[in-house]
Amino acid sequence: MKYMKLGSKPDVFQNNGNNTRFVATELATDIIITVGEVKFFLHKFPLLSKSARLQKIVATTTNDETNDEVDVSDIPGGPAAFEICAKFCYGMVVTLNAYNVVAARCAAEYLEMHETIEKGNLIYKIDVFLSSSIFRTWKDSIIVLHTTKNLMPWAEELKIVSHCVDSIANKASIDPSEVEWSYTYNRKKLASENGLDQRWNGVRKQASVPPDWWVEDICELEMDIYKRVISAVKAKGHPSGSVLGEALKAYAFRKIPGLLDGSVSYSSVDVARHRNILETIVWLMPGGSGSVSCGFLLKLLKAACLFDAGENCRTELVKRVGQQLENASVKDLLIPAETQEEGSTVYDVDMVVGIIEEFMAQQARGGNGEIAEVTDPGLGFDPNGVKVLAVATLIDGYLAEIAKDPNLPLLKFVGLAEMISTGLRPVHDGLYRAIDMYLKEHPGLSKSEKKRLCGLMDCKRLSPEACMHAVQNERLPLRVVVQVLFFEQLRVSGASGNGPDIPAGVRSLLPRENGNSYGSSRSAATTYTEDDLNGAPVADLNSFRSMRVVNKSGGSERSSGSSDMNNGTGTRNIPEEKKGSKGILMPKKILSKIWSGKVHSGENSSSDTSESPGSINPEETKSTPSRITRHSVS
Repeated sequence: MKYMKLGSKPDVFQNNGNNTRFVATELATDIIITVGEVKFFLHKFPLLSKSARLQKIVATTTNDETNDEVDVSDIPGGPAAFEICAKFCYGMVVTLNAYNVVAARCAAEYLEMHETIEKGNLIYKIDVFLSSSIFRTWKDSIIVLHTTKNLMPWAEELKIVSHCVDSIANKASIDPSEVEWSYTYNRKKLASENGLDQRWNGVRKQASVPPDWWVEDICELEMDIYKRVISAVKAKGHPSGSVLGEALKAYAFRKIPGLLDGSVSYSSVDVARHRNILETIVWLMPGGSGSVSCGFLLKLLKAACLFDAGENCRTELVKRVGQQLENASVKDLLIPAETQEEGSTVYDVDMVVGIIEEFMAQQARGGNGEIAEVTDPGLGFDPNGVKVLAVATLIDGYLAEIAKDPNLPLLKFVGLAEMISTGLRPVHDGLYRAIDMYLKEHPGLSKSEKKRLCGLMDCKRLSPEACMHAVQNERLPLRVVVQVLFFEQLRVSGASGNGPDIPAGVRSLLPRENGNSYGSSRSAATTYTEDDLNGAPVADLNSFRSMRVVNKSGGSERSSGSSDMNNGTGTRNIPEEKKGSKGILMPKKILSKIWSGKVHSGENSSSDTSESPGSINPEETKSTPSRITRHSVS
């Protein structure tokens, strides 16, 4: 830290402990200066010789008492700043530094201690110190700027603030390789700071300076001053958008408690201040996607909802999140609803809908208004396809989480799922898991509602593992289970080029295209036109559910529903050697027998299903009652 000493005489100012200052000298004092609650008993001659303002006041004051009394309680900096000026008038030793120089400069301006009164007066000396030392030093400039908070508007009118802002902006904008002064950087220690040897072949390497070396040092500034500094840095045009984004991120985490770990809480005392900080940070964000991380944007969006930020602030955040939604996580999207009343949803789904709409609009504008279907994630499609695939996976995970909310309406769930079309999901495992979770948490759905829900899923796009789970899933409508079985068998036997013979009963339950063929690209459940149980021997189907899956080498075996239960969890035990099977091998005879009624069972086997594949919380799995079945009539 830079400092400057003024004067040569010893400091003889004393304090009697009763808000009284005086000079220990043989000469009697003849003037009393009152600054707030403090009284200074001083001498006129040294003060009036350097202060034009005191000359004017004393000249116009008539007092019959021995001592003239002058009140200058409005002096900037208060008693401490006046004492510095008074000591300078007496020629006593005064030390100026970054912490007191602004107060002394403002007080000197108030007392009019100019060169016209005496050569080498206090204003001149302080200005030299500021320009030659303070404004040239990185940390001193920041300290000085921080001390101006309680010295407005004096510090502004004297251009101390603008000089400090320019000095900081200039240093923050230079090439990091030219930084030769100390700075604070606690987020990632440099190799030299970690004690690692920088020598190589006897030559010491110069430690590299990170491009965002300056962001932590300015985090202590007040919002208004910080805004001016960042605006000045942006105007220089040298720091990249990502560096400016890091600066805003560091400031937000410092000034809004709980923002970093997502535990921001509402406080009526600080809500206005936090709202102002948040809105200013959003306003200062540099343009361009990627300058601020998607996770940070969503943290700001959650805080904006909590602090009731302005509509423009929320709209801008939604727009920016939509531009890089593929980088978000499910946890980031779980934005709490503003109202937590009984019967309301837990999460703000409408906000996420707006984000997805923004994302899809961005993709449409970038792809001439169309978004290509994703057929195979391994074929190396265009970057936009990669983004859409990532977002589709993200939304499926989000649907699985919000499906746990018992108050989430079906139409809202379906509407959100349909924002990503079927063709943009090469695999429907995530969507199946979300549907299964919704069925589990909403057992009171009607038959038509279940049809609507399952209509989101294309059975042909389920993986063998998901098919294996769906076959044993008691929550799914029987028609969906049959279609899963058929398409899995079709996939397994498709390598030979000859599809299986389709029994009439099965054909009637398969999705149709142009009214006369199966294999439509539409969801298997969207063609429901009959009762789920119409014409289907449920006992035979349940017997089929109880079959073990087999590998592609062939071989199937039957077992009772009870013997394959995994300790009551509802999941079939799969032998280790068969867990890696590529599909469920379904002999054509079995399909025919199911629908011809040739397979008879004395009792219906039933099973519960475990949580769907990839569940986040397997421990939440609940067994469901067996489906009420009817005996087939032979």
